Amino acid sequence: MSRLVVISNRVAPVDEGQTAAGGLAVAVLAALKESGGIWFGWNGEIVQTPPTKPDTQKIGSLTYATMPMTRRDYIEYYIGFANSTLWPLFHYRLDLMHYDRRNFTGYMRVNGRFARALSPMLRKSDLIWVHDYHLIPLADELRRLGCEQRMGFFLHTPLPALEILLALPRHEDLMRALCAYDLVGFHTVNDLSAFFDYIILEAGGEVLPDGVVRAFGRTFRAGVFPVGLDAAEVAELASQHDNSPEQKRLATTLQERYLILGVDRLDYSKGLVARFRAFAKLLAADPRMHKKVTLMQIAPPSRGDVRGYAEIRRELETTAGHINGQYADFDWVPIRYLNKSFDRSELTCFYRMSRVGLVTPLRDGMNLVAKEFVASQGEQDPGVLVLSRFAGAAHEMTEALIVNPHDEDSVADALSRAILMPLGERQERWRALMQKLTQHNVHVWRAEYLEALQRPVPVD
Repeated sequence: MSRLVVISNRVAPVDEGQTAAGGLAVAVLAALKESGGIWFGWNGEIVQTPPTKPDTQKIGSLTYATMPMTRRDYIEYYIGFANSTLWPLFHYRLDLMHYDRRNFTGYMRVNGRFARALSPMLRKSDLIWVHDYHLIPLADELRRLGCEQRMGFFLHTPLPALEILLALPRHEDLMRALCAYDLVGFHTVNDLSAFFDYIILEAGGEVLPDGVVRAFGRTFRAGVFPVGLDAAEVAELASQHDNSPEQKRLATTLQERYLILGVDRLDYSKGLVARFRAFAKLLAADPRMHKKVTLMQIAPPSRGDVRGYAEIRRELETTAGHINGQYADFDWVPIRYLNKSFDRSELTCFYRMSRVGLVTPLRDGMNLVAKEFVASQGEQDPGVLVLSRFAGAAHEMTEALIVNPHDEDSVADALSRAILMPLGERQERWRALMQKLTQHNVHVWRAEYLEALQRPVPVD
């Protein structure tokens, strides 16, 4: 069996006996434990002079290999190009995209440094799996160093339509580097179609049967591999909170009101301000909902160094304060806005207690919160998922109430429908969704991707 080498921007070692923090970590750990291998990436540290060799920590058959960054690397590669250029571009926010040639140079420099640190650790038979937009050029950098291993890439964000992508200066350099992989994976057929449009209409390449692509002198595959989660594990975590102290505490504060729950990083792509306004329209349209429902929005801060994120936080706090000031009473606050993190186990408790899971990003690659919400529900009295059509999860989770987050009135109508939905319909929708989550879990995603990566690519 080939050894697996996984590269992601951040590496957070997880002790063997502890639950992994998130979906990507679950998938990566499961794959690495099965085959043995290396997990390589940034350790989150900032230093004056970066080492040429990574720090390594071996746990069983898995080796964690991590590198620090300089302050300059962090500003240019991470804050600059990755999160001030690619992130807004990939989420259709050209108004927020900031391009600087120095940042692009820093992005390429860090990818080259990672490649030089990783290449001495590789074996000829290794399978290399690179994750997300921070590391698009990594395969091209490894190829320059003479690495001939099979290399796959998976994009966890959306890939924008051709007209959006062409707004990026140096887009050809980026897409040429992406074609250095043997397999490029996306969450949805929309993302794959955007990639094919670029290959055919801009790069003058070809798309052949079975996802085979010829472009920039390379022949490789591209395909759709929607990421899943371990539904059974999430369900077990949630069930452990039946009658737990956390469950009782939340139930006491709700006072038998219905809970609408949102869980998102504090990011402009999540549509949180529009979500609050839609909830306010629910309250304005139906006075019966007053004191009957509570919206709890968990939004831990993220990327505080990126320009514009402080403004998002201020706008969200102002909107929540305005709505609470208009509708609150001495014994009821409509919106509970929590700008803090909770561990995964606590979140499953909150999911399980909710009548509605409100997942309305303006654009999202997959959104595993939608899947975690469904997996956390109890079969006897499940909640209802209200899901944005612009989340990758909407392509699979068609039994949710699918909404356009830009239409706040329709989101308000969906919230009313979800709150008042009869038990039989809630159960029917939940069973259909849970069957999909179980059949297409994170382990199936991993196995299907790695099988495709090892499949030979036709040659001329």
